[in-house]
Amino acid sequence: MEKEQAPRWWAVVAVMIGIFLLVTAEQLPIGLLSQVASSMGVTPGMAGLMVTVPGVVAAFSAPLLPVAVGRLDRRIMLTVMMIVMVIGSALSAVASNFGLLLAARVLVGISIGGFWAIAGSIAPRLVPSDQVAKAMTIIFGGVAAASVLGVPLGTLLGDLSNWRVAFGALGGLSLLTAIALWCWLPPLPPREPVRLRMLAQQFSNRGVRVAVLTTGFVVIGHFAAYTFISPILQEISGVAQRHVGSLLLLYGAAGILGNIAAGIFAGRHPYRAVLAIPSLLLLVVAIFPLLGVQPTSGVLLLMVWGAVFGSVSVSIQTWIIRTAPNTEAATALMAFTFNMSIGLGAMFGGRIVDGTSLPIAMWAASVLFLLGALLVWRTPSSIVGEKRR
Repeated sequence: MEKEQAPRWWAVVAVMIGIFLLVTAEQLPIGLLSQVASSMGVTPGMAGLMVTVPGVVAAFSAPLLPVAVGRLDRRIMLTVMMIVMVIGSALSAVASNFGLLLAARVLVGISIGGFWAIAGSIAPRLVPSDQVAKAMTIIFGGVAAASVLGVPLGTLLGDLSNWRVAFGALGGLSLLTAIALWCWLPPLPPREPVRLRMLAQQFSNRGVRVAVLTTGFVVIGHFAAYTFISPILQEISGVAQRHVGSLLLLYGAAGILGNIAAGIFAGRHPYRAVLAIPSLLLLVVAIFPLLGVQPTSGVLLLMVWGAVFGSVSVSIQTWIIRTAPNTEAATALMAFTFNMSIGLGAMFGGRIVDGTSLPIAMWAASVLFLLGALLVWRTPSSIVGEKRR
């Protein structure tokens, strides 16, 4: 903290809600893919660019925007990023063609990257040092909550009304959050210039390198398949489109349970926790086209899928804390990797879906999970202070 003051928990909550809305916005098209593709007259693979575009833009804006704005007050930057999010969501809701929709998604990507890059570093400036860990948990809880609740709720709203209503609602909530950020955050001038070379320095550490590469394999593989979960459930499992939103809520509930379980397990066994993620995803996604051909079996596999992927953030972050020489720089590198992987995964999966079929896309994703599992397996468990049994 810059000076002794009472903890600013409302500011912490506002930042958490901001991250929740931004990550929800990034992934919301996943649940609305079939609706948007039909409305805009494009293929599901082409519609997947709604995830690719903001993911790639966010990946580059995360490290570059803090450098570009220099010594701009971080309170102003966070508020402006939420206003950009309001504009992007509003334009998405009224876009008359797919090209304009993708242009609006560029704005969403800029806001995601810029906000995420700053949000993780301000917790020590909002609460006393002995409460920083709690504040960080709350702030980045927005990421998990968005993945496991925000997208399903947005999908359900779209199913009950229209996909444009879902994007419009996101813009309205973002406007309220921008007001809250401006009112509740104190002035936050930057303490030191942000430099890009610190990111490259982190990659020279083997523990960070394995975490980054594993994250890339897992997230690219996940989004290569999960981006198309709506058509997967409909075409492979025989689920009616009107039920997809409700099922993604169940997926979200499973993800929350997975996140809680991983938080307990990874604290003691980070190596085994990270190894289990690509291994279990490989099993679930590979067998889905073979065993998930009925609504019941498809839903059961979806729940397991949600529980496993819900454990990614806390498990990888625990690994990073154990191995990174500079956790802040390593976290920025992970933000770049995670967002870029979302975009690449959606694009990779879209090409395969349009060129072949949904099952082929799922098996291609499984290959990436296999590579991630092998990478962790070949890494000494002692790198995170754990003995392999």
